[in-house]
Amino acid sequence: MAEAATNTNIKHDWYQTDTSVVITVLLKNVNEEDLIIKYDSKKVTVDVKAFNVENDNLTFNLLHEIVPEQCGCKITPSKFEIKLKKLDGLRWDKLEGKVDKEIKAIPQASVSLTNGPPAYPTSKGKDWNKIEKEITQKEKDEKPEGEEALNKLFQEIYGKGSDEVKKAMNKSYMESGGTVLSTNWNEIGKEKVKIQPPDGMEFKTWN
Repeated sequence: MAEAATNTNIKHDWYQTDTSVVITVLLKNVNEEDLIIKYDSKKVTVDVKAFNVENDNLTFNLLHEIVPEQCGCKITPSKFEIKLKKLDGLRWDKLEGKVDKEIKAIPQASVSLTNGPPAYPTSKGKDWNKIEKEITQKEKDEKPEGEEALNKLFQEIYGKGSDEVKKAMNKSYMESGGTVLSTNWNEIGKEKVKIQPPDGMEFKTWN
């Protein structure tokens, strides 16, 4: 993992797959409306608003060309990831700078199917697996609230539940139009689940 040489106090790292380069920016609680990213063939400019930092702009002068229209960004509570589509199937020795020597495309036979970080380090002294574990732990430590917390609870119940629990949750949710969610198969499996909208509300179907 190599840290880009940019004059900023925002920490960031990067890794690559056979088809993409991913820049991970460790900045918490970034809103989508505060993030402006401009993609060029060999340059990416990131503008993060509403943060008290020395320099909100992150500019990456890339080692190789990318496909701007196939790039994107994913935001989580503890970071955001910028995924860049490689123009050629080349292994990048570094994120930024000039090519030191001629690099040939990776043979198709050796292309890996993985979408995660590579098994080999992209720079000396960086342990990407350790960094990824730290980021994952930070995300686990984030305490969701409101609807997000409720959805997470349902996901955990479904993921750890038995086949009967999963069947009950699926059947009750689908048949009730999303107004009932039950884990009791003995009760739910007997008959069709009725729609039960909240008090004072009426359930309508749209044609």
